[in-house]
Amino acid sequence: MGVLRVLHRSKPLLRSHLSAPASLRWVSSSTALQRPESAGLAADPADPPPRTPVGGASFHLAKPEDAIEVFVDGYPVKIPKGMTVLQACEVAGVDIPRFCYHSRLSIAGNCRMCLVEVEKSPKPVASCAMPALPGMKIKTDTPVAKKAREGVMEFLLMNHPLDCPICDQGGECDLQDQSMAFGADRGRFTEMKRSVVDKNLGPLVKTVMTRCIQCTRCVRFATEVAGVQDLGMLGRGSGEEIGTYVEKLMTSELSGNVIDICPVGALTSKPFAFKARNWELKGTETIDVTDAVGSNIRIDSRGPEVMRIIPRLNEDINEEWISDKTRFCYDGLKRQRLNDPMIRGPDGRFKAVTWRDALAVVAEVAHQVKPEEIVGVAGRLSDAESMIALKDFLNKMGSNNVSCEGNGISPNADLRPSYLLNTTIAGLEKADAFLLVGTQPRVEAPMVNARIRKTVRATQAKVAYIGSPSDFNYDHQHIGTGPETLLEIAEGRHPFCSTLLTAKNPVIMVGAGIFERKDKDAIFSAVETIAKSAKVVRPDWNGLNILLLHAAQAAALDLGLVCSPIESIQSAKFLYLMGADDVNLDKLPDDAFVVYQGHHGDKGVYRANVILPSAAFSEKEGTYENTEGCSQWTVPAVPTVGDARDDWKIIRALSEVAGVRLPYDNLEAVRARIGMVAPNLLHVDEREPSTVSLEMKPSVQHQMSHAPFEAVVDNFYMTDSITRASKIMAQCSSMLLKM
Repeated sequence: MGVLRVLHRSKPLLRSHLSAPASLRWVSSSTALQRPESAGLAADPADPPPRTPVGGASFHLAKPEDAIEVFVDGYPVKIPKGMTVLQACEVAGVDIPRFCYHSRLSIAGNCRMCLVEVEKSPKPVASCAMPALPGMKIKTDTPVAKKAREGVMEFLLMNHPLDCPICDQGGECDLQDQSMAFGADRGRFTEMKRSVVDKNLGPLVKTVMTRCIQCTRCVRFATEVAGVQDLGMLGRGSGEEIGTYVEKLMTSELSGNVIDICPVGALTSKPFAFKARNWELKGTETIDVTDAVGSNIRIDSRGPEVMRIIPRLNEDINEEWISDKTRFCYDGLKRQRLNDPMIRGPDGRFKAVTWRDALAVVAEVAHQVKPEEIVGVAGRLSDAESMIALKDFLNKMGSNNVSCEGNGISPNADLRPSYLLNTTIAGLEKADAFLLVGTQPRVEAPMVNARIRKTVRATQAKVAYIGSPSDFNYDHQHIGTGPETLLEIAEGRHPFCSTLLTAKNPVIMVGAGIFERKDKDAIFSAVETIAKSAKVVRPDWNGLNILLLHAAQAAALDLGLVCSPIESIQSAKFLYLMGADDVNLDKLPDDAFVVYQGHHGDKGVYRANVILPSAAFSEKEGTYENTEGCSQWTVPAVPTVGDARDDWKIIRALSEVAGVRLPYDNLEAVRARIGMVAPNLLHVDEREPSTVSLEMKPSVQHQMSHAPFEAVVDNFYMTDSITRASKIMAQCSSMLLKM
């Protein structure tokens, strides 16, 4: 027996040395054939090597006993109950082709591309819609599965036009990739291909509906995620097409995401049409600054020009969606830019000068005024590095009048929970009751609104709203317009009190527009009273949230830019605007000297005496803190325009000319200085929970105004200097806001 086994193992070696291997007849032991169980025991017990899941697929098992074992191409894999066959294959490291299936949308099962063979099943099954069962043996690479996919692909290509050379999806098209991998080398269809009339969905999404393969991803996205009933399937058979029922535009603030999820070239970006191929572009992973969410994005550029912006996956912030403002504001980065330092002459016209001359003029005027008459205002797009440099410079000049746009009258920055989204964006999914006070998340922070909608759809969470009439895309109760309703809830006299008291994880979300009200302390006091009575803040749950509006707000409050801009501007003789375009300068003295440091010729330029050009967020490395207190970095994607410089470098150079040199020469040194003031800003992609309770806050006895809460965002598409310079955003404003 031992000799036979040795000979059997050495068979390849013997064959290489023998000229006539066919003359040998190999005899195996019959014991293993008679008793297979003994052979199984004698076999090597080593488990097969672990496989890498497709796309980082993972799952969490709350109860290990709920796991079931299935076999994918002979490889055993343990998965939770309720997973589909397709998900089991992904965990096992097998990539199944698909067109209609999307992990964040409901299952449709209508493309049939994901067919696999399952043991004891008479025909191939659609893996996206088939639940995995214990002991199921799944085969993904058999001739039956291959032939089924070939047939499906042939049907899909039957009516698909040969548009690849002129299609914007070329090079990143699922249909191209999968027809190459799973399709046949020829088709048998010789009839005329059908054609479909293109639909007009607005200024953002271009449609070529003849290319559509009826996967219905866009229909499901619009209905389930965006919350608009704009798209649907019309007709039957060969007359089936996707449309808008009646002629209308797609009005959602998330409409651009259908471009990403469309697997073919039926829905593409209208502004990006025929501009570039994806292999010509350089991708830079960075973050968005048009709102306070800090959505993760990828900027695709060619040379010095930003060509497009697409989302980047981040489960904790924006999942894989971004708002239309984030996606399409990029053309504002090349319009109305400030290229050179300029000084306003006696005739009122600006004249381009060198940096040396511009900084010398600013430094000279700064020394001619009293320290208390020097005021600095940081704009809504400012990064933490530039704000700490501005604060240090003005402090060295003897002034403490430094503030940030949007933080209101004498903001209270003593306790971090009093200005952050403490639940975190991902944590909102655990909530079961929402009270929105003076905030319209759909226009203020679309990605936060998408999370609330997701929670409401999944758990039927109750939503109550206090504020001016607004358009929500989920079920809600509009229970009032002003602080009177808030007082009723605080005193327990309102019907919604019972909902808050019975909720396991209640959430109160207050809009940052409250910061601008004179009675903000009284409003926050009432909100904290509700939070105490409804147990909104507990050791295991913090549901008291402030939804900020701008990218710079959280970092400005962390760094101590807490001066009241309205009061200080009235007595200012030297005003330094660092990208601040929305500050009210009506009460600014006529003889005040105004320095505008920014990247766009926006509102702040009209009153400026000196202009210092700076870099936009796509051209510099900077730290931004989002509304939940998570710090993130922007990465330069394109070179700066003209003679522009980074904001902190301009202030550092000005400090040297003015004789009050700041003690940092590079970005690391600036960040070391930030670490002395607010170390949490250096912990990138981390959320530091506060260890201080709100109960430490002193009680206030202010009178509450009866004025209703007003909408803070008048025009969703134009909220800052970049979006106001964008031609695409102007088209959206004129076409979509009329509807």
